[in-house]
Amino acid sequence: MVMLSGAILPLRRALGSPIAVIALLGRQDLPTNGVRDYCLQLSRAFARRGEHLDVAEMRWETQGWLRAVGQLWRESREWKGKWILFQYTSLMWSRRGFPLGALAVLGTLRMRGATVCMVFHDIRNDQAHGWKNRLRVTYQYQVMRRAYTWTARSVLTVPAKNVPWLPRNANRAIFIPVGSNFTETEPRNQNSGVRSASVLTVAVFGVTWGSQSCDESADISYVLRQAVSTVVSLRLVVMGRGAAEAEAALKKDLDGSGVALNVLGVLPPEQLVQQLAMADVLLCVRGHISTRRGSAIAGIACGLPIVGYRGEETAFPITEAGVLLADPGDRVGIAEALKHILCDAKFRDEMRQRSLVAEQKYFSWDAIAEQFLLALGNAAA
Repeated sequence: MVMLSGAILPLRRALGSPIAVIALLGRQDLPTNGVRDYCLQLSRAFARRGEHLDVAEMRWETQGWLRAVGQLWRESREWKGKWILFQYTSLMWSRRGFPLGALAVLGTLRMRGATVCMVFHDIRNDQAHGWKNRLRVTYQYQVMRRAYTWTARSVLTVPAKNVPWLPRNANRAIFIPVGSNFTETEPRNQNSGVRSASVLTVAVFGVTWGSQSCDESADISYVLRQAVSTVVSLRLVVMGRGAAEAEAALKKDLDGSGVALNVLGVLPPEQLVQQLAMADVLLCVRGHISTRRGSAIAGIACGLPIVGYRGEETAFPITEAGVLLADPGDRVGIAEALKHILCDAKFRDEMRQRSLVAEQKYFSWDAIAEQFLLALGNAAA
């Protein structure tokens, strides 16, 4: 286990006794690690409020489970009474999506007397096809339900009503949306980038790998082909995970459309912010818009209007941002929404302002940190 920041300091609330907070991560995801970035941003937001959150990693994928659990047992002897923000995704605690290891780690923390708050980044999977995948999802739901019952507090990244495995009367669960992976000091939109009035830019942040990539490429291409008929010049910028893998399909699907294509791939945060700042709208066809969808939150953080699909997890407060949504699979609806934003500069500015206000109220790291502090303080009181 590697401790990433300094000594653990007491967190003091107006009510309740001093508590110390540690965010615990499992296997590292590559080439980007959204959950690790989430913890580091939360730690910085705690620090801005005069509080302290330490970040620890349990690298079982390199150490092996027995050695990693043994090291956790030794290092957690001083964790009694401390808050552990246990970060959960199924693949963070397993290689194939059967996260029994998460319960083993949770059991170790309970024996050490730590006070655990589960942070569920995985919530549901309604796209499981085949008996193996259905079995995997059923097992994951059972693990998450058991983890909820074993912990003092749970943080959900979508509202509780949208969580299929949560027990009834789950009064120890609290909803806190995710924030962007940008620091508070990185420049945001008010479209601060250098933009051309004659060229409108549509950004896509993240494309699903594998067979779904072709479906998403077809959606993107259809929508852009429809939109380019209504504007003088249109540019598509694709960045993030899966962008490079989708480039060939996008080039083929957009050939002859008149849409300029720029595929950037995975970018450092400062370059990602710059590219989003130069865009006019963010197009999200990678699943539905949700309060745990980091790509959509990134657009909101940069003050972009967003066009995408609605779904089971589409709910307040993301609906307060500048979003225009269509039913799942409704490419015509997506295309009409995109044309509306691109063709009406006044409406585009209104949507941009809605996103900026929503980011400050709900999705900024300072707002998220305050919700965590209140949740932990109230639970400890």
